[in-house]
Amino acid sequence: MSAPLTDPARGPKPPWLKVPLPGGEGYTRLKSLAHELDLHTVCEEARCPNIGECWKGDHATMTLMVLGDECTRRCRFCAVKTVMQAAPPDSDEPENVGRAVGRMELDYVVVTSVDRDDLPDGGSEHYAACVRSIRRHAPSTIVETLIPDYNGADLARLMEARPDVLAHNVEVVSRLQRKIRDPRCSFERSLDTLREAKELAADTFTKSSIMVGLGESEDELVESMRELRGVGVDFLTLGQYLRPTTNHAPVREYLSPERFHELELEGRAMGFAYVASGPLVRSSYKAGEFFAAKLVRTRRAQ
Repeated sequence: MSAPLTDPARGPKPPWLKVPLPGGEGYTRLKSLAHELDLHTVCEEARCPNIGECWKGDHATMTLMVLGDECTRRCRFCAVKTVMQAAPPDSDEPENVGRAVGRMELDYVVVTSVDRDDLPDGGSEHYAACVRSIRRHAPSTIVETLIPDYNGADLARLMEARPDVLAHNVEVVSRLQRKIRDPRCSFERSLDTLREAKELAADTFTKSSIMVGLGESEDELVESMRELRGVGVDFLTLGQYLRPTTNHAPVREYLSPERFHELELEGRAMGFAYVASGPLVRSSYKAGEFFAAKLVRTRRAQ
């Protein structure tokens, strides 16, 4: 990558990383409903800078976190709390999630989860039950599942619920996997998850995300993009890594908006159906979800 534009360890964040505080009627309504219905949202848990944008307007989107808010993996970029043994899944959660999505009248919902290595199936059946419940209570809502690195029977169980979009994030380039992600994760395993998802349901769109600014080289980033496209990934998001706390991995570089635009063009040239690339882009990103929704609705109508 190019030389850092500021010293991430000492200087202030670049101006393009500053966003207004969330507010407005739509945001306030969804925030109140999420708390009233006791929903865990990644929007809040992961301190997403785009929450104000996504939770307002007529095409509101939200990312729900199921299977609790305690993760059994310890990645150095993530703000979600980690434990060795998490609380048992709430058997009422699938029904509650479906009812909540119906009540909130969301245009697009992302269902994600913590990693549950303490469960025999990683929580995949519970996860699938949440998707089926949303289908019953909110049939017009587009459903994206942002899943752990399920493979084999666990992945097949989830894909049987027929999400419209199957997302799994490689998070960082191959060389940085062991440094940034939990040792149980790997770039290769993540690629297998995305490849198998396409094999199980060829008409499901697949999606992945890469964080930048953690010390990757330009060549490594472009190669990772190529590998994702090589396993049939349709949608790609690229965003700036922001350090949640001083206990997490440090930022090595802030990329400029211009560089993100160049990466978007490179991704499109590789054949991705959509590339969302920008400093504040996250895996769940309203603009990308709006585009995905149009493709999903077109496919549903065929």
